[in-house]
Amino acid sequence: MKSEGLTSIKSIAKSHTFQFFIMSSPSSTTISFIIKPVVFLACLLPFVMLVYAAFMGSLGVNPVETLTLETGSWALRFLLITLSVTPLRMITGQSWLIKLRRMLGLFAFFYVSLHFTTYIWFDQYFDWAAIVKDIPKRPFITVGFSAFVLLIPLVLTSTNKMMRRLKRNWTKLHSLVYVIAVLGVLHFLWLVKADTREPLIYAGILLVLLGYRAYQQRFVKSR
Repeated sequence: MKSEGLTSIKSIAKSHTFQFFIMSSPSSTTISFIIKPVVFLACLLPFVMLVYAAFMGSLGVNPVETLTLETGSWALRFLLITLSVTPLRMITGQSWLIKLRRMLGLFAFFYVSLHFTTYIWFDQYFDWAAIVKDIPKRPFITVGFSAFVLLIPLVLTSTNKMMRRLKRNWTKLHSLVYVIAVLGVLHFLWLVKADTREPLIYAGILLVLLGYRAYQQRFVKSR
């Protein structure tokens, strides 16, 4: 009897602890001066590690390929993390998470820009004629370049001022992020060719996120 009582008490305590975690929200001060700086530094860490590896000469036998793959992978990861913010906010009830979405999205663009810069600088050596020929020639570059171009208007309209100016059109425009994510996954999948495990994992995550969005659009918002 005692053991059963202790078990029930522990389960109740765990339940209340979980509810407290879900229901409690940090203050605006905590978000601005603790959470956001920590998230910013965490987002910057992959870049710092790549720079350090480059200076130490530890990027492997093909440094350009390593830089290209790493910057591209982190761009896709941050894009998927950005898309995960809204579902997490809805599931946990933590509305403050939305305040991190813009930063995460801008870091996704930052790593996409590094990925593109690596291609035009270290791979093509700013040979614009060769780049123009290469983009339509290889499908994975065509898809990747399209994703990069589509990201630009999203970044330019990511401010609160542009949100107020565009109103409902802002939401429609920023829905392009799902198309961009699909293009990003395809770009990675066609790039690696042989070992497709990592891009397939990202594809699976994206399918879950798209499925959740479709469910929200179809069943929740229609109520």
